[in-house]
Amino acid sequence: MKKYIYLLVVLVLNVACEDVIDVEVPNEEPRLVVDALIRVDIDEQFIPVEVKLSLSSDFFNNNTPTSAETVVIQYEEYEGDRVIDTRFSNLAELEPGSGIYTPDPNFDSDQRIPTNILDRNWVFNLLINHQGRRYLATTKYVPAVPIDSVVQGDGTLFNDDETEIIVTFTDDPERDSFYLFDFSFSEFLVTEDKFYKGQQFSFSYFYDKIFEPNTEIEIGLMGADQTFFNYMDLLIEQTTNDAGIFSTPVATVRGNVFDITDIDNIDVSDSVGQPNIFPLGYFAIVQEYKDTLVIQ
Repeated sequence: MKKYIYLLVVLVLNVACEDVIDVEVPNEEPRLVVDALIRVDIDEQFIPVEVKLSLSSDFFNNNTPTSAETVVIQYEEYEGDRVIDTRFSNLAELEPGSGIYTPDPNFDSDQRIPTNILDRNWVFNLLINHQGRRYLATTKYVPAVPIDSVVQGDGTLFNDDETEIIVTFTDDPERDSFYLFDFSFSEFLVTEDKFYKGQQFSFSYFYDKIFEPNTEIEIGLMGADQTFFNYMDLLIEQTTNDAGIFSTPVATVRGNVFDITDIDNIDVSDSVGQPNIFPLGYFAIVQEYKDTLVIQ
C-alpha cells in the first residue's frame, strides 16, 4: 500500500512541476516567394502559365500575396550553343492584389505560349521586377510518362486508419528520369528510375485517413530534372502544411530563383557573392499526366 501511495505522490509532483516553455522562432525580413510550377498537358494548345507571388511570413502564418512591377517569361530556342529564336510572354496580374500572374490578355499580341514548340530545344527565363529588385529563374521543359493504372489496395502501413493506392507506370528507357507525384490534398512524392530504368514499376502510397466511399482522388505524374527532384525531395521532407508546399516554408529551402539586382555580370546569377540575399520558390515547366481513382 505504501508503494502505491509513493507512486501517486511522485505522479502529482511531476504534473505540478510542469512549466510553460517559450520557444523563440527565428524572425527575419519577408522574402519573395515564387510559386511557378507550370504543369503542361501536351494535348492542349497552350501552356497554362500561372506564376504566384507572395511574401514569406513567420512560422505560424501563411504567406501574403504580393504584386510585382513586371513579370515576363523570355524563351530562347537553341541550335547547339547558338540562339536561333527569342520570344516573350508578358504576364499581368489576374486580379489586383492577388499575386497571380497569367499571360496578359490586353497585350497587342497573343502572349500565350503554344505547346507545339516543346519538342524543340527551348530555354525559359522568368524575369520579375518586385519592389525595386530584379529576379531571374531559368528552366527547360521536362517530359513525363503516362500512368498505366491506379487501383485501390487493402494494405496498411502503420495502422488501420489508412487508405492504400497502387500506382503503376512505365519508365522511359531513353533517358535518366525523375518524377514528381501529386496525390492531391497537398501530398507529394518524388522518385527516380535508378532501380527500374525502362521497366514497368508499381508502388503503394498510403493516405493516413479513411475516405468516404465514392470519393474521387486525382493523381498527377510530372516529369522533373535532377535539380527540381532534389529541391522537391527536401521541401516535401520539411513541409507538413495542408495549405501547400509553397505556402509556409518551414526552413530556408532555396530553389532556382535568384536575386540579380546587384549582379553586373550576365554570366553570374547564383548569388554566391551575396549569400544572404535570395528569394524562395521554384520555376519549372513540366509535362503532367493525370488519372482519377474512385474510392470504394
